[in-house]
Amino acid sequence: MGAPADHLHAWLRDAHAREEQAVTMLTSQSATLENYPDLEARIDKHLQETRDQIVMLDRCLERIGGASTIKDITGRIVAFGQGLSGLFVNDEVVKGSLASYTFEQMEIASYKILIAAAEYAGDQETKRVCEAILQQELAMAQWLDEHAATLTRKFLERDQQGMTAKH
Repeated sequence: MGAPADHLHAWLRDAHAREEQAVTMLTSQSATLENYPDLEARIDKHLQETRDQIVMLDRCLERIGGASTIKDITGRIVAFGQGLSGLFVNDEVVKGSLASYTFEQMEIASYKILIAAAEYAGDQETKRVCEAILQQELAMAQWLDEHAATLTRKFLERDQQGMTAKH
């Protein structure tokens, strides 16, 4: 059996790796959204939030033992592959939004788990950090949810009119 702090540390490393993966995914997605300025602006905002989240998670990890560079590298490779996959589909903006929404839901669940684990382990600073990050993830998921129909309609209109709808 592991100590609660050991599990918390492992889960923080996982969250750190996911945020590194998110930076790669969001950067790739943002670069292809010239015809969707609202989505591009929101992605760029969340990209900066994600970079800030990495710094906050780094501080938590430094306090309890350090990050896992192997997990971070693996996450980046997976995200790079996901970014490349958009090159081969004609509806990358819609599929990218779907993937982003799904990823946000995974992050939301992860931060809820981290909050509970930090509280159980008595790590109030990590709990506070994870609560702050959770609010940003919830806001991004809500934005994507609220704009899914509009984004889909815009894609379909552009596609039907023979305009570049892909990005």
